[in-house]
Amino acid sequence: MIRVLIVDDHEVVRQGLRFVLDQEEGIEVVGECGDGAEALAAVRAVRPSVVLLDMVMPGMDGLEVLRRLGPDRPAVIVLTSFQEDERVVAAVRLGALSYLPKTTAVDRVVEAVRAAAYGGSVLAPGVAALLVRQVRGGERRTPLDFLTPREREVLTALARGRSNSEIARALSLGKETVKTHVSSVLAKLGVADRTQAAIFGLQHGLVPLEEALEPETPKE
Repeated sequence: MIRVLIVDDHEVVRQGLRFVLDQEEGIEVVGECGDGAEALAAVRAVRPSVVLLDMVMPGMDGLEVLRRLGPDRPAVIVLTSFQEDERVVAAVRLGALSYLPKTTAVDRVVEAVRAAAYGGSVLAPGVAALLVRQVRGGERRTPLDFLTPREREVLTALARGRSNSEIARALSLGKETVKTHVSSVLAKLGVADRTQAAIFGLQHGLVPLEEALEPETPKE
């Protein structure tokens, strides 16, 4: 029996996926979650063999869920409305077996679930083409190439030793938005925490070392 956990912040999407999968022999939906934190708890509690994971959710996003899953992780299928190059590559690097748009036909989703249970992948044609391009040109790219302009700004601030509150103030962003950007930066760089990200930024010359060591000037 393939045990499936559905993770998506839209209830109608979860209901639709459950309805489809419940009709399939050998597949059992063992849980639904509306955000990343719930998903991590559910993975530990119900031990699914396959997780259908949304990328963009409030609080902890899909990339952060992928980053936090332990070594005994279930197979993960990303099912999302977003197909930006950097998200696709980051998700695959973090262990996602399949990356499919939410417009994918239901029989294709079922195929992906069955394949994932045995370590196989099902990719949308556009995603497959993207990954081929990345492999062919991979020797010329660094993790910095996968950061969005905003994420590079956040990484630069981390290299300067700024807190989330300081970054939010400097970039005119909400604290939760900054937290999401930090999580995405960590995932794309393949580092464990903000200190390692800061070191990465310094090593790649985002901030001169002497500037990073200067205390922030108090604001009036």
